[in-house]
Amino acid sequence: QVRLVESGGTLVQPGGSLRLSCAASGFTFSGFVMSWYRQAPGKERELVATINSTGGRTKYAESVKGRFTISRDNDKNTVFLQMNSLKPEDTAVYYCNAGQFFSQARPLMNWGQGTQVTVSS
Repeated sequence: QVRLVESGGTLVQPGGSLRLSCAASGFTFSGFVMSWYRQAPGKERELVATINSTGGRTKYAESVKGRFTISRDNDKNTVFLQMNSLKPEDTAVYYCNAGQFFSQARPLMNWGQGTQVTVSS
């Protein structure tokens, strides 16, 4: 079965940093584009960052560009999201998912439990 297990979220002060991890199993990880999404209370789930299958290309939502970095380790079936200069508006549950196309990161797998990031003073 497909599993996506996000971890690393916590309470953090504005301006702080966090590194999220997503451990994937049940599919050929290296064959898929991977993305991070987030969902804040009362808001739609939004795409935050995408990385191609080899890790050579990335793209970001405008709201996080310059602050977040997505990366992956295909040997460990893990995708990461390094988040710096965090803002209260980054508060959300963060999820990862797999996609077929870098240009269209439509989530293909069942959602994991997500990991809560709370940015607050």
